[in-house]
Amino acid sequence: MSREKLHRILNDLLQPQFIPDGCPNGLQIEGKDEIHKIVTGVTASQALIDKAIDLKADALFVHHGYFWKGEDACLTGMKKQRIASLLKHDINLFAYHLPLDVHPELGNNVQLAKLLGIEHIENLESGKLSIALKGRFAAPLTPVALAERLKQVLGKTPLLEQVQKPLISTVAWCTGGGQKYIDLAASQGIDAFITGEVSEQTIHSAREMNIHFYAAGHHATERYGAKAVGEYLAKHHDVDVEFVDIANPA
Repeated sequence: MSREKLHRILNDLLQPQFIPDGCPNGLQIEGKDEIHKIVTGVTASQALIDKAIDLKADALFVHHGYFWKGEDACLTGMKKQRIASLLKHDINLFAYHLPLDVHPELGNNVQLAKLLGIEHIENLESGKLSIALKGRFAAPLTPVALAERLKQVLGKTPLLEQVQKPLISTVAWCTGGGQKYIDLAASQGIDAFITGEVSEQTIHSAREMNIHFYAAGHHATERYGAKAVGEYLAKHHDVDVEFVDIANPA
C-alpha cells in the first residue's frame, strides 16, 4: 500500500487529533512511497531500527517515537544516528503514544486487561478521556497469585508492595509510567493497582491508602498495543507485518 494510505488508516484507527500528547503522533520520518513490509515494536531504538533494516522493512510502527516536548531539538549523538539509519534505508517511522495507550480495542491498557483476565472494564477517571482503567477479576486472587499471573503473562517478576487486604477483586491499571494514578485508584476503594514503573512516593501511597501495588515493567506492559495494531493491519490490509520485541528490563 502507499505511505499515504497507511497513514490514513492509522489515523482513522487511532484518532490522534482528539488526544493531547507530548509528541507528534503519526508519520514522524518519511521513507518509501510504497509499503509492503512493516515492523512493529515498542520503541524506535537503534536495535529495533537495525532489525527492521535486516528484515527489509519499509516502515516501522512504534509506541515510543521521537520529538518529545521539551527535549533538545538538535539532531546529534544517538538521535542523529537513529534518524540517519532510517533515512539511509528509506524507512518510514510511524509513532503513536497516548492514542495507542487508550484505544478501546487495540490499546496497551485493553490488551493487558485481556491477558490478565480483567473484566467489566471502565475508565478510572471520570468526565474526560481516561488514560487509566479499572475492572474486576472473575474470581478473587491473593496478592501473590496476581504477582504470579503477571510473571507468567509478561515474563518478568513484578515488584509487589503488599498491604493488608487478603484478596483482590477490583483492580486499576495504567501501562508504562502510570504510577501517579495509584492515589485515584485507592480513593475509589480499589484493591490493587498495576503499572509499569514505581516512584519513591508510590510505595507510601500503597501502604497508607491500603492498596496493593505492582510495578510490572514499562516495556513489559506496553508490548501489546503495537503488536495488536500490526495484527489488525495484516488481517484487514494487504501488508506483511512482523512484531519485534527488543528485550528491556525496565
